[in-house]
Amino acid sequence: MLIRVRSRDGLERVTVDANATVKQLQYAIAETLNVPVSQQLLSRNRALLLAKGADRDAASFTDMKNLDSSLSSLGLTHGAMVYLVYSGERVVAGPPVTPHGTFGKKMTMDDLIARQTRIERQEKPHCSSLSLDRDAANSFQNYVHQSLAFAVKRGGFMYGSVNEAGEVSVEFIYEPPQQGSEDRLLLMRDMEEEKHADIIAAGLGLRKVGFIFTQTVSQSKKDYTLSSIEIRQAAQLHAESEFECWATAIVKLEGNDEGGTDVHFEAFQLSDQCVKLYKEGWFVEDCPDLDPKLSRMAKDVVILSKDTRDVDNDFFLVLVKILDHEGPFSCTFPVENRQPFSSLEALKVHLGHNRNKPYVKRIADFHLLLMLSNYLDVNTDVPQLMECIQSQGSVPDGYQLIIESLGSDF
Repeated sequence: MLIRVRSRDGLERVTVDANATVKQLQYAIAETLNVPVSQQLLSRNRALLLAKGADRDAASFTDMKNLDSSLSSLGLTHGAMVYLVYSGERVVAGPPVTPHGTFGKKMTMDDLIARQTRIERQEKPHCSSLSLDRDAANSFQNYVHQSLAFAVKRGGFMYGSVNEAGEVSVEFIYEPPQQGSEDRLLLMRDMEEEKHADIIAAGLGLRKVGFIFTQTVSQSKKDYTLSSIEIRQAAQLHAESEFECWATAIVKLEGNDEGGTDVHFEAFQLSDQCVKLYKEGWFVEDCPDLDPKLSRMAKDVVILSKDTRDVDNDFFLVLVKILDHEGPFSCTFPVENRQPFSSLEALKVHLGHNRNKPYVKRIADFHLLLMLSNYLDVNTDVPQLMECIQSQGSVPDGYQLIIESLGSDF
């Protein structure tokens, strides 16, 4: 039977007997693909290709560790996919070269540039880890899970801080106006509202640090980490940010050992080369028949000595360790641009539910503050409230009166 083998070199194929074991598959890979058995690590988990160092020793990558297990007992049938990482280097035969024109034909400058553009993996991210506030992360995934059933995509800008070690901490998620489908997320950005979000964050010593989005149930059944559409959107936002530690996080459903599903968070950075190529206009957008795990370039590039225009999206991804923490802000007020929309009536309910807390803690919710910014002076009042929240000082009576009066009509 035929087994598809996906590695850092792309997709290749080997043929083994229908009753073959893992060990026999390894020998077939060694003979066909020129990768020594001693250097091979195989798994059915595609995350193997993005794991580094000690991460490859995780239990999730030991599913093919028993070399005497038959491939059929592992669920591998004709045409099945396995993932391979290996140490060292190997020679990959390039495609046959067909000369064009006469010997000595002059090359254009575009030809020369294209032949010098090599797509290479970036080993280390600038962002060493991404930690999400638990309440903010739960609010985001609960809405997608319970209200949208992971049927359409949803996204949001992550706001937080980064320290000198490149550790990014996300404290809240702003969800702009948007429309999601099974494979696309259209952001209909309200730049005035986004400006208010930036001002609130700046008053708390925070900034935009990345973008988070969901993958749908239909996407989870496909063989890619990020689709070409997702790569382009992530590259656009990364390039716009001009922030070296900008991170991209995804949320998706994955099957578990009990036959159910779990919500899973992953974090990446796009490689510097990916962002650079996007800025220079190399990505081709309209390729309806292209496999979504590939991105098409406007010119030829070189990958492992092969000339091509179709790049495996995994070449552009750098895995980032993902963590969680308990931040200083609450996340119980209705989130902007969702159904039902946040309102002044929700403000009254929120203040009532938290009446036993100090006033500064009652309003320490980004989504509440974003709604209040529509009624207060965003350049004077909002920064003063942010100063109170950051210092955990008392909120002046005048502001308390204004906030209470906004919800008093209900």
